[in-house]
Amino acid sequence: MELRCTACGEAHAPALLYACRRCGGILEVAGESGLAPPPALSGSMWREAAHLPVTEPEAIVSLGEGETPLLRAPRLEASLPGFRGRIWLKDETRNPTGSFKDRLVSAGISKARELGARGVVCASSGNAGASVAAYAARAGMPAVIVVPAHTPQGKVTQIAAHGAVLLTVEGHYSRSYALAEKLAATQGLANLTTTFLNPWAVDGAKLAGLEIARQLGGRAPDHVLIPTGSGPLVQGVARGLAMAGLSTRLVAVQAEGCAPIARAWAGGEARVAAWDAPRTIASGISDPLIGYEADGTLTLRLVRESGGCAIAVSDDALKQAMRALARQEGIYAEPTGASPVAALAPLLARGLVAPEAELVLMVTGHGFKDPALWQSLPARIHAVADPDDLAAVARLWEAAAAERD
Repeated sequence: MELRCTACGEAHAPALLYACRRCGGILEVAGESGLAPPPALSGSMWREAAHLPVTEPEAIVSLGEGETPLLRAPRLEASLPGFRGRIWLKDETRNPTGSFKDRLVSAGISKARELGARGVVCASSGNAGASVAAYAARAGMPAVIVVPAHTPQGKVTQIAAHGAVLLTVEGHYSRSYALAEKLAATQGLANLTTTFLNPWAVDGAKLAGLEIARQLGGRAPDHVLIPTGSGPLVQGVARGLAMAGLSTRLVAVQAEGCAPIARAWAGGEARVAAWDAPRTIASGISDPLIGYEADGTLTLRLVRESGGCAIAVSDDALKQAMRALARQEGIYAEPTGASPVAALAPLLARGLVAPEAELVLMVTGHGFKDPALWQSLPARIHAVADPDDLAAVARLWEAAAAERD
């Protein structure tokens, strides 16, 4: 097992290394540990420990991540005019801290522990920070989390609850990213920032793809729609399906207010340029890629090689998608988690997805991550003046039942 550069192919021995020593390129894990699955963790992603990079079972830090359900979405299917295919929801909100980041963080912090790290640092738009804070608490390791000052309060509260040192930085996410890099370099901390920076963490994302293959009975869907900031989950889905001998068309979903990869795809560009000023409610994918544009370029290449596409959706569409997921399928998601649902109509309208396609939508983050946004949306709340006036209560109920979302 080694680290290998995705640009020049240079191999590196296992270490807390974040870029190729030869060319500065992105690193990925090559090879597997072959570790026997720890019996106590058989209900988590560590049932596949042999495929992960940790070689010492005592180094594993787990809260029961992975093995999330794949749910059919019949009401969502029926709401799309002319759609005759199947939609599946990979419900990553079921992970311990409420997002898919737990997969990456469990793998990354376990390897950091194995390699002797004394603490961890993470730049985050919220979800990764909450995950790192929780897993560091589980491991008994100090953690520093760096987030943009505008991070949703639900995520900030979750991070603080686990006792991490929380630093807030004015401006976009890339400024937090730069500070975390400096802290890792000067303070001897393992950097668990969940872009493509930490190859040991990114390797944990592939098990999402492997689970999809298993849950679909060994077949690949036509497309997998993935909320995308820098894109490690795009790579993870592709690698996991490849482990099962499968492939799919990858759809990178971004927000219109921060869409460097979708812009490059639409323009036929070979490289991704950074986004100047992010402005979107989808904090989880509001990543301008300033200073690490190569992450976006790698994701763009993966999308193109798969025959897929990248697409950007509006904030209004994100709000509608959140409501549709919650009211039609019972899944409470933050804007980022609902972004694949927001992409369905435009993908179908542009002919990028066939009406009979089988789709998997990655629902990556729980609604409790952004309660303030949910509280701003219309809700069916009615004050009952007289609980004994059943006729009046019945009229309220009948009016609500007659509504159509």
